[in-house]
Amino acid sequence: MGFFQEVREDIDAVVDRDPAARTRLEVLVCYPGIWAVIWHRPAHWLYRHNFKFLARWLSQMVRHRTGIEIHPGAKIGRRCFIDHGMGVVIGETTEIGDDCTIYQGSTLGGTGKESGKRHPTLGNHVMVASGAKVLGPFTVGDHSKIGAGAVVIEEVPPNCTVVGVPGRIVKRNNVFLGDMDQISLPDPVANELCCLQRRVEEMERSLRWGEEIHSAIHKGDCEGCAADSFGECSDRGTCVKAGGEGSHSAAPESKGDQSGHENL
Repeated sequence: MGFFQEVREDIDAVVDRDPAARTRLEVLVCYPGIWAVIWHRPAHWLYRHNFKFLARWLSQMVRHRTGIEIHPGAKIGRRCFIDHGMGVVIGETTEIGDDCTIYQGSTLGGTGKESGKRHPTLGNHVMVASGAKVLGPFTVGDHSKIGAGAVVIEEVPPNCTVVGVPGRIVKRNNVFLGDMDQISLPDPVANELCCLQRRVEEMERSLRWGEEIHSAIHKGDCEGCAADSFGECSDRGTCVKAGGEGSHSAAPESKGDQSGHENL
């Protein structure tokens, strides 16, 4: 396929996926993602033919103009759409399939100083949402979606949705609908918080039920005093059960006290 035909395909892909795109001319002039992909092709050619310094220099010039850093060694398939693009970083050994969509702030990077393959491989029709980080030499399967802000560090099977930090698969084998929705994704952290809240409410109900049972068992133990919910007397000086000073169960007077009364 010729260079200009590939450029036309890239422009048509933007018009098809971005509702804000009105004309092909507007996309060509105003979309930095288009220019980043267009200039990546000659930079990649230079890199493959061992003109690595020129390739890197060209990629850095494009980075300063567009805010998108694509290493000239990366392999990008057809109709790749980098939307907005500011802050996107694509590493040297990254491989991107056809019809992929990458949003601003995303990183396709490595995790260390290993040589060889150290960046991810994206299948076809993969969407990487805003701020997502895909780190490591693994594959993200066809038709998968990486949620906004997710950090993915392990392989993702095809037809899956990944969200969270670290990334967790929350949807498998979903049918590809071609949607660009980044909002209607499950939130595993919120789900766990809801589960914890329900458990706390159940424990509170159990405690209240136990207190009511305890109060019912000890009701009537005290006469003439106000007992609390645990049967403790609030006035031990008058409580019969507590044996206070004014109770009927007080100890009898000593002999010395009796003799004193007799003398009187």
